[in-house]
Amino acid sequence: MIEFRIDRRSGVSTYMQIVQQVKQAMRLGLLSPGDRLPAAREVVEATAVNPNTVLKAYRELEREGLVEARRGLGTFVTKSLSSEATTGDDAPLRQELTGWMGRAQQSGLLVEDVDALYTAVRDEHYPVEERS
Repeated sequence: MIEFRIDRRSGVSTYMQIVQQVKQAMRLGLLSPGDRLPAAREVVEATAVNPNTVLKAYRELEREGLVEARRGLGTFVTKSLSSEATTGDDAPLRQELTGWMGRAQQSGLLVEDVDALYTAVRDEHYPVEERS
């Protein structure tokens, strides 16, 4: 089950944070086709966001063809964004990244430092014009 974390200081709209977190869970294989997203009421209780915000996020995911709302049953994942070979717990790249994160933490880097470093290196390898 996915657990949403809303950062009210991020500058990213709440509904978009929910959309991004669902997509991330799908990429990591935490959500697979057939899985049910938490009911809007459950998300509201866990995050204290407006129910319309949750529904807006779920509608956006449905518009993108990633989920399907079934009246009276809930909202279900319809596609996979996961590549188990690269994102699974035992995938070599994930293991390398886990080791790197441990070394970064031991070196005293703050999460903001890690984010800045990651973004700089990512942008070198994936220029903005190449991303969709």
